[in-house]
Amino acid sequence: MTRGRIYGVRSMIYGLMAVILPTLVIAHPHSAASQMMRSCAGRPEVVNFLDKNFAEKLTAVGLINQNAILEVYAAESGTWTLIVTDVHGISCVLLSGDSWDTMPVLPGLAT
Repeated sequence: MTRGRIYGVRSMIYGLMAVILPTLVIAHPHSAASQMMRSCAGRPEVVNFLDKNFAEKLTAVGLINQNAILEVYAAESGTWTLIVTDVHGISCVLLSGDSWDTMPVLPGLAT
């Protein structure tokens, strides 16, 4: 296995862990100390920050469970941010990146 491929696999694993672990922490009761380790704020503050600094708008949303939702914000420039918002209105940034592309719905796929 080449060094570049190892780096790619490692990056993918770290990316998956970055999504799964914070989601589990937010979806279940947790201590105040664990909240301080993430980039969290009130949802209006986070949404305003993403709009003003990156022109990112809500692109997709999904229910995690009765305690949290997953939101994707993206801009025409291609930047994107993935946040989780809990029932108390606290949003935490999980991931962000570039080159967001919306995929068309596949024929025959129930939506």
